[in-house]
Parts: sequence; structure tokens; C-alpha cells
Amino acid sequence: MDDTYKTVTEPAEGYVTEKKSKFISHIFPVKNADEVKDILEEHRKKYYDARHVCWAYMLGWERNDFRLNDDGEPSGTAGRPILGQINSAELTDVLITVVRYFGGTLLGTGGLVKAYKEAAADAIANAEIVEKTVDDVIEIAFDYTLLNEVMRVLKQFDGVKWTQDFTESCRMCLEIRRALSLQLANMLTSIYGVEVNHP
Repeated sequence: MDDTYKTVTEPAEGYVTEKKSKFISHIFPVKNADEVKDILEEHRKKYYDARHVCWAYMLGWERNDFRLNDDGEPSGTAGRPILGQINSAELTDVLITVVRYFGGTLLGTGGLVKAYKEAAADAIANAEIVEKTVDDVIEIAFDYTLLNEVMRVLKQFDGVKWTQDFTESCRMCLEIRRALSLQLANMLTSIYGVEVNHP
């Protein structure tokens, strides 16, 4: 089962000129559509004098939540080539914007597609791409007397992260990559007295 995905950690920029038209591209890490909206609003203010601010984004590790926008360019000449670059780099949780300053010469649909594609590719090339794991959350509750047994199980798994609340009884919230989560949940369930909630 594939439980990894590729994204970027920091924003990055790219730049292409085509027949005096300038294409300034940016890639941003984003978690949801609200973040996308905020960035696009800032961009529109910052580049208020630009002819077009075109964009595309992809969200979620399954990569099935995406949108694109040609912002007044001929249909399919801007948003689609930008999204195409996100797809060919297999990225998700990213927004790419391309700001166009018109240089006086019409580029035609072929020229536009090429310019938007190259601008998006340049932003990706300048970004640091990281691979992340899809993590599951497991909540457990148990009595103090079982703490050592629980810790013994957790130490068998690399990369498991947890937070704990030991006020009344012991409660822990575990985060582990999806490929290992079922195995961990089963091992914890096999300890008599440990309550496991594995959504």
C-alpha cells in the first residue's frame, strides 16, 4: 500500500519571458482551499497591475482534490498546463500561481500553453521537494500498571509519535504511518486492558 506523497516545504519562485511577456511563477505549500484563497487574494493585491493571475492547486495525499483557473486567458491555455506540471512532478498539497505581464505581442494558444507550462516547471525546479508519509491517528486509554507494556510495543515501531495525558488514567494519542498502523493497533489491542480507538 502506498502511504507516501510528495510536496514542498517552502514557497519558491520561477520566471519565464516569451516575446516580451513576463511570466512570474510561485509554488506554495497549502493544506486546504482556504489557504489557497488567502494566497490568491494577496497575489491579486501584490500584482494588481498584471494582466492575468492564473493558478492550479492539488490537495490531499490521494491527489483527487484539485482546481485550476485561466483567469481570462483562452480556455485551457493556463490553468491546465500549470496543473499538468503539478501532476508530472507527482506533487500534492501545493498551489502554483503564474502572473503574466503582457508584453504587447499575442502568443497564440500554443505559445501560451508553452509559457505557462515552463513557468510552472521553473517554480517546481526551484522548490525543495520532500516525501512525506500518510499518517493514521490511534487513541489509547489504559491503567498506569500497563504503561511499561504499552511502551515496550511503541519502541518496536520507528517513527511513531505520541502525546500523552496521564492525569486520571493514561491516555495517549499516537501518530504512525498508515502502512504500520493496523499492526500497531493489533499489538496494543492484544494487551488486556488497553482500550484502542483506531478510526
